[in-house]
Amino acid sequence: MGPLGPTERGELAARAREIADDLATGAVRAVALTWVDNAGVTRVKTVPRHRLPHIAAWGVGASPVFDVFCVDDSITTSRYIGGPVGDLRLHPDLDRMTVLAAQHGWAWAPVDRWTQEGEPYPACQRMFARRMAVRLADAGVRMRAAFEVEWFVGKTADDPVPATTGPAYGMTRVVELSDYARDLLDALAAQDVAVEQFHPEYASGQLELSVAPGDPVAAADMVVLVRQTIRAVAGHHGLRVSFAPMVAAGQVGNGAHLHFSLWDGERNLFAGGDGPYGMTARGESILAALLDRMPALVCVTAPSVASYLRLVPQRWAGAFQCWGRENREAALRFVTGVTGAHDTAANAELKCCDPAANPYLAVGAVCAVAAHALDAGLKLPAEVTVDPAALPEPERPPRLPDSLPTAIARLERDDLLREAMGEELFEAFLAVRRAEAETFGDREPEEVVAATRWVY
Repeated sequence: MGPLGPTERGELAARAREIADDLATGAVRAVALTWVDNAGVTRVKTVPRHRLPHIAAWGVGASPVFDVFCVDDSITTSRYIGGPVGDLRLHPDLDRMTVLAAQHGWAWAPVDRWTQEGEPYPACQRMFARRMAVRLADAGVRMRAAFEVEWFVGKTADDPVPATTGPAYGMTRVVELSDYARDLLDALAAQDVAVEQFHPEYASGQLELSVAPGDPVAAADMVVLVRQTIRAVAGHHGLRVSFAPMVAAGQVGNGAHLHFSLWDGERNLFAGGDGPYGMTARGESILAALLDRMPALVCVTAPSVASYLRLVPQRWAGAFQCWGRENREAALRFVTGVTGAHDTAANAELKCCDPAANPYLAVGAVCAVAAHALDAGLKLPAEVTVDPAALPEPERPPRLPDSLPTAIARLERDDLLREAMGEELFEAFLAVRRAEAETFGDREPEEVVAATRWVY
């Protein structure tokens, strides 16, 4: 991605003018432009519709200090980023422009962040995801990915009062929330979001929704859009939602499991090979590398203090550094699909991923590891076919980090992820993680959960 010159700016303005005219016919008056910071919080600038051509060409200003915002809106600093000086330009991705069905008069687009000199901003998380997807594609492989979306639906109160009293996975919840669920599915359909399934989850008031896979950047964009839509529809019904890793201390939390498959042309690298369950050699090598780097990767995919209240054994959170076919207690679950559909259905699920993660960083990090390991010839260790916690301690696989400081220490030592992210982004991300670990390190679980419950 090169610098923005006069030709590129002119083309962007012309295209945005056409889009703005189309938006006017749908009574859209303003556009929300979002990015996700290193705390995993979606931030926004909004512009009137008529400003879209100018904004597409020249961007809208935003301070780089957002890269060192923490979950409680306190501000830390890093080696390269921090303080009141400097400015960036937010450029909307016009290909992702979406009219928001649950927010009348509004449209949405994710942004890429550029410098004032028209150069890609090295700490832009969305650009990082794109760079790593391109790095993988340059090696001859493309990724298809999707995040599962889990959330808590509550009544409009500070305390987490579930909006449904139905049992886990129970039809009662669908009955009690049928109007909300119907309106949500209608809104997503109007936004061309391909929902594959929707169901009640385990925890009180918890629901889950799965969407069709896309390229890595599209997968991250999609989860931002879906969560925004879920929140907007809930507001119309007088409900409140939370995507926090933990909504009530000591209970099951919200996950954001990342499903992904890898393709060489039309061939799925997780099927039709000679490896475990039909994995190809390259597919197995990638999964082996991800499993090996999981203690560092988890700092990206489960990055908050609250994440480690969720990431515990026997909660289906993936707390152990192991893999297994359909093993929901393993950090890496391998999914073959039903017999006869392996070629298209086989995928891997990263279980140790929650909604506090910046989805662009999560998919970018997975792509970086995949590109590095593609032809490394790595082999997976022995599969774990039972609940890892039930094994005798000498046979039990290692636990993933059980606290944010431990995860930070592992990520700090990972040279591959440091190189992939670049020093500016890597150091800013670590600064936020260290600041949050210090802020919440001596607090009781109930205090941590209360402080983060309604942020995500």
